[in-house]
Order: sequence, then structure tokens, then C-alpha cells
Amino acid sequence: MTIRFRLGLIINPFAGLGGSVALKGSDGVADEALSRGAKPKAHLRMQQALEVILPYQSKIEIITASGEMGESLAKSMGFDVRVVHKVKGRSEASDTQTMAKHLLDESLDLLLFAGGDGTARDIYSVVDENMPVLGVPAGVKIHSGVYGITPHASGMVVKMLLDGELVSLMSADVMDIDEVAFRQGTVRAKRYGEMLVPAEPRFIQAVKMGGIESDELVLADIAAEVIENMEDELFIMGSGSTVAAVMSEMGLENTLLGVDLVQEQQVIGSDLSAQQLLAMTQESCVQESSVKLVITLIGGQGHILGRGNQQLSSELIKRVGKDNIIILATKTKLKALEGRPLIVDSGDPELDKDLCGYYRVVTGFHDYVMYQVANPDLSISNT
Repeated sequence: MTIRFRLGLIINPFAGLGGSVALKGSDGVADEALSRGAKPKAHLRMQQALEVILPYQSKIEIITASGEMGESLAKSMGFDVRVVHKVKGRSEASDTQTMAKHLLDESLDLLLFAGGDGTARDIYSVVDENMPVLGVPAGVKIHSGVYGITPHASGMVVKMLLDGELVSLMSADVMDIDEVAFRQGTVRAKRYGEMLVPAEPRFIQAVKMGGIESDELVLADIAAEVIENMEDELFIMGSGSTVAAVMSEMGLENTLLGVDLVQEQQVIGSDLSAQQLLAMTQESCVQESSVKLVITLIGGQGHILGRGNQQLSSELIKRVGKDNIIILATKTKLKALEGRPLIVDSGDPELDKDLCGYYRVVTGFHDYVMYQVANPDLSISNT
């Protein structure tokens, strides 16, 4: 069995429509653009991106909207397609937003969309900060840093993810201009926020990259990232030196080969057993997203569960939930795996299958890498 890459797909069919007919955009002028003879080209731009990953069809499930918003193109190219939003009549910005909302429930590995800055804004208004997105440039204006430099470049980034390469995740600006003012000769740009994008400098425009890795500095950066996001939830701190670095930065005693429990940056339980962890997290687990699990990998092997942290029982992991697992690793350790996936071996085969997929691994301060986690019983081809 092969783990399939879950690719969300959104096409704004009218993106870029006004460019060829001198309307300097498409927002609110689609009818006029069509009356002037403009031809929709967004689907062709998406097709160029998807052609790059055609050899990976069997490894991909595309989740999209009906008709021209994705279904027609993906099916015509032979991809396995599942439609989660039916478009009634001509698609509107509200359809993009509604589709993005549906995709929030799909545990996507990546949301790929074709459009311009207006489309990016529509998606930004819906998606959360943890969903990786990537734009295929199809608009008249592309000021946002969430797009590939070309449609083919966007496809190459998806190919890199499918090949198991280390692709960092970084926050990139969502920008847009006032098209009414632009048509009158005034450029008035505005920053609306940030979305999480693959930070591959060869293919993504305007994305900041990190510096050279130094073990001591990187561990401090990883710790700073975790600590910055620590609120009043319970944090189960797994074993290993990378997790120990987080504890050290907080000035807390750490059980290097055990599991500790932290709340409000204070240790409330040290070197806990599986039963103690269950007992101490029972009340908090009733509340959604109230318990986080911080773990790292065994260098050279890639195990994140089932080696040296058996205190993390399958029952506990189910309580915590996949979305609340925080994986820490230096890029040096990840590169040493040479593309092999991280391994889960919880003792519960069904849970191991549920935990498979692509995770955002913390590799520094505001620096992340998408990496695959796999059940050792599955046959996985790392091409």
C-alpha cells in the first residue's frame, strides 16, 4: 500500500482574464473582459503545473470543486479526483472561499491553486496558518509571495514534495492592489497577511530563506519556536536531546530518556509512565487542542514513536490527536535519512496507518520542513 499525497486543487477560471484586453486585472470586470474577446487561460496555467507530476498519478488524490474550478481539468488528465464542492452557475470569489473551507477538513498535504492576488486573498481569508499552500500564477498581477515563478515551477515544487526532498515551509506575504486605482494609473498595494508556503528559492518568488545550520544555534532556534507557541495547554515532552534543548531553554529539569509533563512553562510531572500520562492528561484531553505532544526522531533511524518512548501509548496518542503532535528535528538529521520516511511503530497498526502522511517538522525559528511519516508495514517507494 502506498501513502497517497492529498492535493487540494482550486482554479479561479477567470483569473487573468482582463490582462489581454487591457483591463489590468479581473476583479469585477469578467463580463467586460469576455465581451472584449478575452479567453480564460487559468486552466491552461494549472495544466502546465500538473503535467510535471503526471508520472505520480497513482500516488495522488486530488480533492477539488466541480467543473472548471478543478474537476474537469484533473479528470481529463487522468488523476483520481474527489469533488467536495458543487459550483452552481459561473464560479465566484465565494466559491473559492467555500471550497477552501471544505479543504480545511481534508487533512491536505498541499493546497494548489491557480489565480492572482485576488484569489490568494480569498484563500487567505479562510485557511488557517498551518495549511501549506502554493499558487500557480494565472492572474494579471502577482505581488504576493505565495506563487511559483511560473506554472512549471509550481509543479516542480510539488514534484519535490512527492520525491521526498527537504522542502522548507515559510510564511509569505499575501499582497494585493486596488485595481480601480490601478486602472487610473495609481499603484496602491496593501499587505493582507501571510500564508504558509514551500520555501524553495529556485521556484518560489519572494520567500525568505534561513541561514547556515549550526547545531547549537539551530537547537536554540528550535527551542525558541516551541516556547513562543507555548500557552496554557499541557505539553508532553518526549525523550531525546532536541526536546531536552527546549527544556533547557526554559530552565527546566529534563528527563533525557523519559517523558515529562509541562504546563505554563513549569514541570508538573517528571519521568512519567504510560498510566501516569493517561491519568494526568485525562481531564485536559476532554477539551479540544488542550494537549500537545513534542517529540523528535532517533538519528539515523527516523523513528518518532515506538523507540525509546513507549510511555507514549497508543491510547494517549489517540487522545492527543495527529494535529497536536509537534515534531522537532535539525535539517542535518533529516538529510541523514536520505529521503527515508520518519517511522511510527506505536504497536497499534490502525493508529500507525492513521498517523501516516506529511507533517510540518520544526527545524528552526519560524522555519519548517514538510516530511513524510510512514507505517513500517507499508510498502513505500521513495523515488
